[in-house]
Amino acid sequence: MKRKREEENKNGMEIVWQTPANPPEKRDYIFLNGRRHVRPYYFEFISHVKNRWAGKTIVDLFAEEFKGRPYDYYVNAVKCGRIQVDGEMVPVSYMVKPSQKISHFLHRHEPPVMAGEVSILQKDPDVVTICKPASVPVHPCGQYRKNTVVGILQAEHDLFPLFPVHRLDRLVSGLLILARNALKADLFRQEIEAGMVQKQYVAKVIGIFPEDEQVVDVNINYNAREGRSTVEVGDSCGESPTRGKPACTKFTRISTNGTHSIVLCKPITGRTHQIRAHLQYTGHPIANDFLYLSKNATNRSAEGMSADRAARSSSFCLTSPDCCSDKCEENTREDFSIDPVCTNCPNLAPKGYDGYEEGLWLHCVKYSGNGWAYECPYPDWAFLSQ
Repeated sequence: MKRKREEENKNGMEIVWQTPANPPEKRDYIFLNGRRHVRPYYFEFISHVKNRWAGKTIVDLFAEEFKGRPYDYYVNAVKCGRIQVDGEMVPVSYMVKPSQKISHFLHRHEPPVMAGEVSILQKDPDVVTICKPASVPVHPCGQYRKNTVVGILQAEHDLFPLFPVHRLDRLVSGLLILARNALKADLFRQEIEAGMVQKQYVAKVIGIFPEDEQVVDVNINYNAREGRSTVEVGDSCGESPTRGKPACTKFTRISTNGTHSIVLCKPITGRTHQIRAHLQYTGHPIANDFLYLSKNATNRSAEGMSADRAARSSSFCLTSPDCCSDKCEENTREDFSIDPVCTNCPNLAPKGYDGYEEGLWLHCVKYSGNGWAYECPYPDWAFLSQ
């Protein structure tokens, strides 16, 4: 339900604040240069003062803990009531106390995603399966709320509530299974946790992948700070025991043109970035996976493309050649109100967003379990030209 809150600022405008109760709507989205944007909106973030925050001034707390905006912004936000403590305005010198409620009312700009359609593959009373486009996160997280699979399905297909049965990384495309009730979601998760579900992906990798099935059974260690996984080969009983988690993936070559190969990937376990790290370990990383295209990934094919060359050749711009960027920017600014306090306005995308991105050449094609199976068509890049 929408809550209106009057704010006295430079232009005396009335602001409509949104809460999680405001469902995404079709009109919230702006399509521009091959990307799906979200019209900026006002949103209230709520947190409670942690013990380590206590004794800091309200401005210092935000400046130190939430570095995405400059110090002066937080000073202005406190002065004009955009930042409040226990629902009240406070001076910039106010020192916070443990467990107090902090509210931050801000003009929220979500990062854009690629403008691919979230297409419904199958819709049953208890289950919906979709083909997830690359770059779109599954559910609200970080800066994303409306620009998510769950948000788009609610806005464009009136599907709600939805319970994602499994996860796909934001840059990965393909089959996504969503339960339409909590009971069905729990049944799926029980099968997955019991190891009764088989998963299949396809990847486009560098070089000529071996013809025989390759089984990679090496530990995966995920580093959350770096946002990437590494494989660990060693003796768990030795002087330097491995810290990673057991992981196993089976790979089968589908086709090759001498430069790239299409590989069927069957992860037996479900570790973070497992397929990506295991393919790097084989010497055949995903051909546009910049995170795992490193000098440490040895290309075993004499005819294969080098990692550096693959990284350069795989990038492309999503901007339409028929679109004048200056004109689009001018038209876009008319689609939302400029906020005088916001540090992102007048741009549509948030500051710090580094431009265009490409989806990974990794695509989920099939999930199957006890008496059920769901599939997704192969993407265009999975058909190699000779």
